[in-house]
Amino acid sequence: MTMAVECEGTENDIFEYQQYQPSHKPASNRPIVVVNHSSIHPPFGVVITTVLYCAEFVSAAVLCSMYHKTDDQFWLGLTITFMLVPSVLTQLTLTFVHRDLGRDRPLVLLLHLLQMGPILRCVEALMVYFQAGREEEPYVTISRKIRLSMGGGTPTEWEVSHSERKLAAHRNAFKRTAVIQAFLGSTPQLTLQLYATIQEKYMPYTRVVLMGITLVSITYGALVCSVLAIQIKYDDYKVRLRPAAYLCMVLWRGLEIATRVAALVLCSTALTYWVAPAVLGNLAFFLLLPWAEFWTRKASLPENLEKDLSKVGTTVVLCLVTLLYACINIFCWSAVELDLAHRDLIEKRQRWGRLAAYYSVRLAENIVLVVLWYFFRSDYYEHVCAPMLVLQLIVCYALAVLFMLLFYQYCHPCRRLFGRNVEDCLRCVCCRPDGAAQPHAEVSLTLTPQVPPPPDLTSQLGLDRETDILDDITDAA
Repeated sequence: MTMAVECEGTENDIFEYQQYQPSHKPASNRPIVVVNHSSIHPPFGVVITTVLYCAEFVSAAVLCSMYHKTDDQFWLGLTITFMLVPSVLTQLTLTFVHRDLGRDRPLVLLLHLLQMGPILRCVEALMVYFQAGREEEPYVTISRKIRLSMGGGTPTEWEVSHSERKLAAHRNAFKRTAVIQAFLGSTPQLTLQLYATIQEKYMPYTRVVLMGITLVSITYGALVCSVLAIQIKYDDYKVRLRPAAYLCMVLWRGLEIATRVAALVLCSTALTYWVAPAVLGNLAFFLLLPWAEFWTRKASLPENLEKDLSKVGTTVVLCLVTLLYACINIFCWSAVELDLAHRDLIEKRQRWGRLAAYYSVRLAENIVLVVLWYFFRSDYYEHVCAPMLVLQLIVCYALAVLFMLLFYQYCHPCRRLFGRNVEDCLRCVCCRPDGAAQPHAEVSLTLTPQVPPPPDLTSQLGLDRETDILDDITDAA
């Protein structure tokens, strides 16, 4: 999974090149490195997403068969729901991204109706990859990025061929499906099966397999969210993530999601009717937060979000995006914040205060949930050391926060662009001179990256606008 994101990341997402204002220092003194062709990397992410989709769908179907034989209608209905709803959303996403509704492709639409769309798209992506390079292709666009190095940034441009552009569309679609599958399907499925295991007091191997696959799917989806956040916020730079960075993110996301799900499920077994309001409250808060900010700014709906969408269609899409955003934040930090007035729908300015507030509140909430479970637990946990389990869950979530801090301090690919890092923030909080509390106005706890304006590449080449394509984020330095 790490190798898939490492070799692919968000390398071929197609964005429009945004011209920045020229810096105070003229950019003409900085040479541009020209590369004839960018290397085409295998679509590992497409394959991994397809494998996880098929594995989860098949294992859920086998588990449904077991529920049918044992006449467990309640678990059967919920398992089928959490299996089919994300599958249908995945088919709709792939169809929407590839614009198949306006094309004469009846076989493709039939396979999507049969819930086999990801398999077809994966085969298409592999065919494009293996056929690429056999014949010389004219480039269709130019990719421009700034390579970060110890000596500064070097503007670089690559020629992008037809094959790379086709693979970009497939990668772009499968990133969306990976996140949708993870947080609208795998997360509720994992929560349901863990709850069923505790309630029924036995653990069949089919359920164990399904829970393992869903946990991997959720971790992978969260990893994609983190990488996308970095690429979107630093879309003018060629970002490279080292293996250590991916390892740190996997530990961060895995521990965060596992402890969150465990806390919710444990508390729900003891106080079933109290957990539901907490989850719904979280969902409502994160669902309404982007819209509240949108209305506070008195902004208007973004134009050109999709050329074929009306205002009603744009509103529906924005509602679905905020629903996905809310579902992600219930279980883990989404790594991005929505800006419904912006064309990209993403707030590119990192709000570190909001990140700190999220993890502080989430840690406190998890502690409350496991403490409530400890006092109201059932007799099923007689042979479990309850205090040790509570301590383990709290420590695991604290370790997740620790790995997050380590990532931003040492492994973030653009940490050189930060005006202040995590160490500076902690020093401001913990090491105030003379032990006296300084006024709030004198202590800056923001870690806003001080991103220098990139050179105006378009002015150097005499071009007004170019299509930009994001290259591999983890090439070896």
